[in-house]
Amino acid sequence: MKRPEPIQVVKQRRDAALRALMNGVPYIRFLGIAFDRRGDELTGVLHYDEKLIGNPGLPALHGGATAAFLEVTATMTLCWATLWDDLEAGRIDVATLSASQPTRLPKTIDFTVDYLRSGLPRDAYARARVNRSGRRYASVHVEGWQDNRDRLFAQATGHFLMPPRA
Repeated sequence: MKRPEPIQVVKQRRDAALRALMNGVPYIRFLGIAFDRRGDELTGVLHYDEKLIGNPGLPALHGGATAAFLEVTATMTLCWATLWDDLEAGRIDVATLSASQPTRLPKTIDFTVDYLRSGLPRDAYARARVNRSGRRYASVHVEGWQDNRDRLFAQATGHFLMPPRA
């Protein structure tokens, strides 16, 4: 009987896969987005930076930065959900993900953002839920908050064209 892998090895493989996904999108670094991974669930973290302020009079986060943050979180969550099964079954080698050929990301068909209140000059968080994911099409809902998970400052729904599976 084959012994299970030590949990540290499993965690390292998952973290390496997430890093490889994120490194394939330079815009993530530009915006200062990080992801907190707990099992198969991702929480996007938009670290506050002065360059993200759109209205210095309030001050408030720029609507474009908010929308980009939600779209990146939706896209990465969708990729992570698609990648998770293959990663856990050993069908994907993490070294392949970080090689010169980046992972093909879903393409946005449409993305609708609801701005519920001004984003304050502090860190923001977002979590996405994949409503439907098929071979060609996916639908994702994402919610963004800052201090209180129950007080959203923005939410969005997106539809994506899925890349062909290898």
